Amino acid sequence: MLIRPPADIPESQVTPESVYLSRRKLIGVALSAPMLALAACSRGEEKDGVPTQVVADSPDGFRSGEELTRLQDVTSYNNFYEFGLGKGDPSRQAGSLRTQPWSVTVAGHAEVTGRFTLEDVLKLAPASERIYRLRCVEGWSMVIPWLGLPLAAVLQHFKPTSRAKFVAFTTLADIEQMPALADGVLDWPYKEGLRIDEAMHPLAFLATGLYGKALPNQNGAPLRLVVPWKYGFKSIKSIVAIEFTETMPTTSWNASAPDEYGFYSNVNPDVAHPRWSQKSERRIAGTASKLFAERIPTRPFNGYAAQVASLYAGMNLRQWF
Repeated sequence: MLIRPPADIPESQVTPESVYLSRRKLIGVALSAPMLALAACSRGEEKDGVPTQVVADSPDGFRSGEELTRLQDVTSYNNFYEFGLGKGDPSRQAGSLRTQPWSVTVAGHAEVTGRFTLEDVLKLAPASERIYRLRCVEGWSMVIPWLGLPLAAVLQHFKPTSRAKFVAFTTLADIEQMPALADGVLDWPYKEGLRIDEAMHPLAFLATGLYGKALPNQNGAPLRLVVPWKYGFKSIKSIVAIEFTETMPTTSWNASAPDEYGFYSNVNPDVAHPRWSQKSERRIAGTASKLFAERIPTRPFNGYAAQVASLYAGMNLRQWF
């Protein structure tokens, strides 16, 4: 994967973090569906418009006590190869993505299948906010306040059968909207998958927004997966299809380079990528430079071991990277 200097989006397009962070009331997020009322969590003191402390880590993992990454960085330092290989390419190129209307096709081993509008999907579970760490396989990380729906609550509405052992996800692949598809970096469309028990875990999340507003195109609008204990490429963006399968589904990076990107891809500092160590990460947060951010130790399962380690009891985590 390539790492290039990012290009910040114009300040005029950025919601001041102080506005978001100081709110202590219900907020609404317009997502082409009815307004979603979301309860804000309390913040600590601020420095330069960025919190010096968030509420302590919650036992369920839904809140992180770490400094948030700036909105400017979350929205301008991205991997979304359908819009280019550079970190700043998605913020410059993703304006061509049309997120209205949007629909998701549900198929496979479930009692309820078919094509559902985004509005229908958003009605399947109450909206909530989660503050999660995001760890990229490239060795950088962020802390992001996501808005969205618990994945399990959504999937349960489709009534998966006993034959559903995995859940496969597929991204939109439209070369008119996503010009970098022509570069042939991967075998498009982008595909990802989870084991059914992973998908049903309370931490697994379908994000529809961040920082109190609708999800920007470059961050995977209008619907993306967030799996905080796995490397970021597992959190597939701009989802258009969900399928319940009996066998392990093909995933894009695993198909492209199986010796580098496994199906599970749990964050594991003890398992190096073939081309670099995973023992530490550049934490992009606060006002720190994206290229020279402080390096911190990487934690097993990205710090969520207490919540998810039991899912992998008895597995060789080195073999099943």
